[in-house]
Amino acid sequence: MFQTVDHILHGGDVGPWAILNELQAIAPVTAAFGNTDDAEIRQRLPRVAWVRLEGCDIVVTHGDQLGVPTPAALHETFPEADIIVFGHTHKPLLELVDRTVTVINPGSAGPRRFDLPVSVGILELEPGIPPRGRLVALATE
Repeated sequence: MFQTVDHILHGGDVGPWAILNELQAIAPVTAAFGNTDDAEIRQRLPRVAWVRLEGCDIVVTHGDQLGVPTPAALHETFPEADIIVFGHTHKPLLELVDRTVTVINPGSAGPRRFDLPVSVGILELEPGIPPRGRLVALATE
């Protein structure tokens, strides 16, 4: 599934830095630290990361600085973003406005948390075409 991705966006709660090394072996990574990340991760990653991909301004944040992040609060905090990727709640969420992805929480690809599905989000970005996104459940043993 991930062999053809061009960029990886990580919304925090990374775990050991080695995980980012593994992801960077697949594709470039833009990541923000999460509330469970240790001092090393917090020193090496920002709370909020910005990246422009295929003409879209994307914010990557864990979202815990907003308490319990909601799409409305994220839009208010980052009004200039075309797409906002966040984590914190670990609840998969995909908000579409006019069929354009505006807020996505990919869930958690690591160990299952809070009886929530293990999942990732996939964004498809092409110049001149509205962004598309989907949530993908990962098989667990």
